[in-house]
Amino acid sequence: MNNDVYNSTQENERKITNNHINESILNDEIKEFQKQNRTNHMEYLPGMEVLFESTIMDEVITAMKDYNYESYSERDVRMALSKDNLTPFDFGALLSPAAEPFLEDMAQRARSETRKHFGNSINMFTPIYISNYCENFCIYCGFNCHNKIKRAILTYEEVEKEMAAIAKSGLKEILILTGESRHKSDIKYIGEASKIAKKYFTVIGVEVYPMNSDEYKYLHECGADYVTVFQETYNSDKYETLHLAGHKRSFPYRLCAQERAIIGGMRGVGFAALLGLDDFRKDAFATGMHAYLLQRKYPHAEIAFSCPRLRPIINNDKINPMDVSESKLLQVVMAYRIFMPFASITISTRENERVRNNMIKICATKISADSKTGIGEHSDVEDVGDGQFEIDDKRTVKDVYDDIIKLGLQPVMADYIYV
Repeated sequence: MNNDVYNSTQENERKITNNHINESILNDEIKEFQKQNRTNHMEYLPGMEVLFESTIMDEVITAMKDYNYESYSERDVRMALSKDNLTPFDFGALLSPAAEPFLEDMAQRARSETRKHFGNSINMFTPIYISNYCENFCIYCGFNCHNKIKRAILTYEEVEKEMAAIAKSGLKEILILTGESRHKSDIKYIGEASKIAKKYFTVIGVEVYPMNSDEYKYLHECGADYVTVFQETYNSDKYETLHLAGHKRSFPYRLCAQERAIIGGMRGVGFAALLGLDDFRKDAFATGMHAYLLQRKYPHAEIAFSCPRLRPIINNDKINPMDVSESKLLQVVMAYRIFMPFASITISTRENERVRNNMIKICATKISADSKTGIGEHSDVEDVGDGQFEIDDKRTVKDVYDDIIKLGLQPVMADYIYV
């Protein structure tokens, strides 16, 4: 394991309160807005599909509330690492403070599992942001509707221009992203973008606002293969204070998005909590349980994890992941790998080159390259829109490709072929 990561336990460590309030995302205006009356975040809004017979959300939330990471011992960690197949209890042990002295043991196990199931392959892709209009007020996000940024939405011609420019790099997988505005970037718009992407790419992912199952079915018919949804935090009380307006305010609708995507025919679904918003151990545990329970219910679905930490945004360069140091991030990612060895794990450009290189040597299987979070930044689009957050690894596709090879690994542009 890279000593720079292992020895960074103290990096970004800060004193936190018992309810994990991250002061870096707050200001006086937001604090005033939080005091105002808002809609019930546990209710569905009109038009939102309800999966009445699904128990996944209740199971996830119950498991998270029952998870007491302080109750684990070194013996629990050793027992977890000795097993071929881990239980949720074992997963909790690997996320606990008791596992911190065992990071090297976890790294060896995680590396073994990764090579066993994925070989030396590291999948490459890039995100393309096609719109940054948003109707939500998420206080930590650069796209939030109250943040004064330059807004833009690509025309279909500009989408094609961007995708053609990306395809010249040799990439065969792309992730389409928008701000969460059904008005500006409606289902048809995202569907048409997926159709354009199909001309240039073999694998197409979408990371957009949550949808109903019939809408996911439509996007799949347009060419989309998988859906990623960040729950941000699984603590519904904290979620309520972070998402002050918009459709995203509905906690249950967002949490059930992956299940609706699977019902709609998507081949794969991705899960993530934005680490630093709340208690990262509980959020990581809930993320793992969410994926675990859905895979048991839908064994045909491909499961993926993303592991993002909070980053600065336009108009707030002080935002930080609070108590989630590099070593704690590594612990989370390794726990995901050991608990769910078949899952794909993406390491974001929110992290720097050193951290990302170390992660793909141990447990991550997917990495983005030449990432840009602004609108129209891959080509010479005239009306470029501002980005969602600051990235920390600005390597080109060739740079990342070459570095993967230098690490003794094999870069893969696409791992799926339609016949």
